[in-house]
Amino acid sequence: MKELALNILDIAENSVKAEATLAKISIEQTDTQIILTFTDNGIGMTEEIRQTVTDPFYTTRTTRKVGMGLPLLKLEAEMTGGSMTVTSKHISEDPINHGTEVCAVFYKNHIDCIPLGDVVETVATLIQGHPDTDFLFTHKTEEKEITLDTRELREVLEGVPLNTYEVIKWIKEFLKEQYIN
Repeated sequence: MKELALNILDIAENSVKAEATLAKISIEQTDTQIILTFTDNGIGMTEEIRQTVTDPFYTTRTTRKVGMGLPLLKLEAEMTGGSMTVTSKHISEDPINHGTEVCAVFYKNHIDCIPLGDVVETVATLIQGHPDTDFLFTHKTEEKEITLDTRELREVLEGVPLNTYEVIKWIKEFLKEQYIN
């Protein structure tokens, strides 16, 4: 992919498909690394599936025979000297504490490290497309921490859908303001 924000969109979509009610997206940037972490409370994966998710010829989709999200994220991380891990607990193993965590580490100084991209648009797109899923987005740098929690928005909005034009517009402005300040 041309930017990591597209990977973020793709991997977060996996959380929604896994019936997650909460998907956490964390970006941590240091001088040398970008660490992307995705955590959800979806149905999780069995150990057998978890071992195959980085194989591009494995997919749960019925519309095509390849799945490129996690394999591509892993490849892009490894091309920078980084890595990717996937941990998951299937709902059948633990009906209460199930879900998946994906963590990818990228080394920023490597020539193959792709840019982060427009995470504001990515987060807004996720919320707009999945207004019933809660998202906790955090982006930590050495200078600041940017956060958006849709659970807090729901409390304030008192029943107003998150995917209304005004709410999405506010979300974009709120996030952009945090990046600027």
